[in-house]
Amino acid sequence: MANILSTGTSALIAFQRALSTVSHNVANINTPGYSRQRVDFEARSPQFTGAGYVGRGTQIVDVRRVADDLANARLIDSSGELARLEQLASLSGRVDRLMSESTTGIAGVWSNFFDSVSALSSSASAPAERQNMLGQANAMTGRFQQLQGQFDRLSGEVDAGLAASAAEVNRLSSEIAQLNGRIGNAQTAPPDLLDRRERMIRDLVGLTGGSAVQQDGGAMNVFSAGGQALVVGIQASTLTTVADPYRPERRQLALQTQGQTVRIDERVMGGKIGGLLEFRDQVLAPTESELGRVALALGTTFNAGHAAGMDQYGDMGGPFFNLAPPGVNPHSGNAGTATMSAAVADLAAVDGRNVVLQFRSGAWTAADAATGVAVPLTGTGASGDPLRVGGLAVNVSGAAQEGDRFLLQPTAQAARGLSVAITDPGRIAAATPVQVKATLGNLGSARPGSVRVVDAADPALRAPSTVEFLDGDQYMVDGDGPFPYTPGMTISANGWSFVLDGIPSAGDSFSMGPTGSGSSDNGNAALLAGFDDRAALNGGSLTLNGAIQGLTTAVGSAARQAGYAAEAQAALHAQAEAARESISGVNLDEEAANMLRLQQAYQAAAQIISTADTLFQSLLGAVRR
Repeated sequence: MANILSTGTSALIAFQRALSTVSHNVANINTPGYSRQRVDFEARSPQFTGAGYVGRGTQIVDVRRVADDLANARLIDSSGELARLEQLASLSGRVDRLMSESTTGIAGVWSNFFDSVSALSSSASAPAERQNMLGQANAMTGRFQQLQGQFDRLSGEVDAGLAASAAEVNRLSSEIAQLNGRIGNAQTAPPDLLDRRERMIRDLVGLTGGSAVQQDGGAMNVFSAGGQALVVGIQASTLTTVADPYRPERRQLALQTQGQTVRIDERVMGGKIGGLLEFRDQVLAPTESELGRVALALGTTFNAGHAAGMDQYGDMGGPFFNLAPPGVNPHSGNAGTATMSAAVADLAAVDGRNVVLQFRSGAWTAADAATGVAVPLTGTGASGDPLRVGGLAVNVSGAAQEGDRFLLQPTAQAARGLSVAITDPGRIAAATPVQVKATLGNLGSARPGSVRVVDAADPALRAPSTVEFLDGDQYMVDGDGPFPYTPGMTISANGWSFVLDGIPSAGDSFSMGPTGSGSSDNGNAALLAGFDDRAALNGGSLTLNGAIQGLTTAVGSAARQAGYAAEAQAALHAQAEAARESISGVNLDEEAANMLRLQQAYQAAAQIISTADTLFQSLLGAVRR
């Protein structure tokens, strides 16, 4: 009877604990990352009675979680990639909306400005058209500045996101290290602690990308996508942000471990942090540079064209736009006294990419700031021989020390510095400063076309001049010559040029003279109206309109690609989650069946104890009689 009671009691206790495990599963059906638990039974050691062995009931040998390491690893990896792509797609979409929407983009105000220049060319002396052109110019430059301001705010958001993510990484790393110490051997660890650690690892990898590797003894080591150790056993590294050595207002990532602060290669980070860095380096920075390149090209070409015209006061045109010079930022670790200043030398060669200039072995070298690839560089930097790189001329003053570095930003902040340089509508140089007239006694059919200014700085540009034909094949300019002539060729001198329509005769002459103040001439305005279609970039193969369209298209394409990639990864992540849930997830139907089965077993065990009690009471009663 004692054996019956012991057997029933062991079963009762075992089934009670099994029922508790089932109820624990049901209670955590909505707990993220929970893995269902299962009770493993085994028979207790039998008792030898002399005639054989008699069983002594059952016992629980393990309460373990149902999990698959491969499914969990796949889900962890998927979490990091999904977080990266979602972050990249979200921020890229914001830049796309800034550039493409009419209320925030540049295309609308750009067209309005050149439409106003075209309107001025039709009525060069109209005050209203001149005022409208200034208003449209201010609206356009204001939009450039607004976009740059939005980009600055996005850059600030990236910095804030890096700081917040670093703090969260440190919290998760510390807790994972503590859990490693508490868990010890994974074979005997509480299942709920294993679930908690796994969930934290998934969250950590979602921030940094990377992987988790189980070491001997059960501890989990976590590494970022770039291979940096975040957690090793019970030791956690500290992620922090430090100032960019070239631009102190911008933050970079660094890892503090073993008493050292090591900068992290941002190109290999994953997770949400990787998405932030990838957006800043591959979407935001190129967009800023290209927008600045458009602003630089607009200001440079339009200023040159405006300088070739004459305003209503009879003066040659001055700068129409103010332009900021290219930026040159020294490295915070420079030891020398060298300073640099840059100016545009060849607009067609300016590509907008940032360049690192470094002083090595007594000479300067240039490398792409994003890739480290060498960039062609000429000049020594000495007085009279500036460094020439990417269409810029860089003047160096002071003494450089070995290893000194400078970051050259040709266009990154050009949009911020673009503004209208004039406030008086009368200062718009709409007129051509030189006019040509055919002498009344000319016998030929030649008629002069519009005068073009070839060199606005020529001191003789506006001096009276005469072009006289000796015959139909040669001419003289103010007694100089003769010069050969063929019909349709350009006649040029003193910084001006024009083309004759028709055939000149011997003795025909044409007089050049300055345009008077207050003129309604629209020659220069007509030229300025077509500057948006002037091929000024990419070696003279890309127009300003083409650059605007290309920028908008490139940003939109990057945003769409990031969005598509995020959608595809979300589908893969859902599959990974489904695979894990199919193994570790709680199924209510299965748990209900287990509960019913265990309840019946529990009741049967209770009946065994009741039977043993009845037998025992019967035996006691027989003895008392």
